[in-house]
This record gives sequence, C-alpha cells and structure tokens, in this order.
Amino acid sequence: MSTAAPPLPDRLSIDPSSQFHQAQVFAHDIGIRFNGVERKDVEEYCISERWIKVAAGKTRDRKGRPLLLTLKGAVEVYYRNAPDLPA
Repeated sequence: MSTAAPPLPDRLSIDPSSQFHQAQVFAHDIGIRFNGVERKDVEEYCISERWIKVAAGKTRDRKGRPLLLTLKGAVEVYYRNAPDLPA
C-alpha cells in the first residue's frame, strides 16, 4: 500500500544541507512547470516569490556545488503520478 504524498511546500531545495530540503517530498515524483514549460533541471523553487534556481552549466563554486542562476516567472509544482487524486 502506498503512502499519501505530503503537501508540496512553497519553497523546496534538492540540497540536503539546505533548510528548505524535505526528504519525504522527494520520495514521490515531482514535476515543475516554469512559464508553461516542463523543467527537469530545477535545483530549488519558490512558488510565492515566483522563481526557480538552475545550475549554470558545469560551473562550480569553491565548495564544489553547482553555481545557480535564478530565473523569475510562473512556477507550477505538482506530483506526476498522484493516484490518490480524484479524477
């Protein structure tokens, strides 16, 4: 039996050292649509402030993490395979 997906937070980061990282959300398949286009390279997002952060190519900071660019626009976040949602 599958567990119900937790509600999606307003802000979420894939970096485990971030205060906005929530491991229980990543147990499910998340989709992010930015300005109407599906994005698979999002490192962090904020729905209320309308931005996403994506890696700037292969560039790294001095700690070895990807250098991030902030893009502003409409952000939609959803669970891709949500079987418990009504049809």
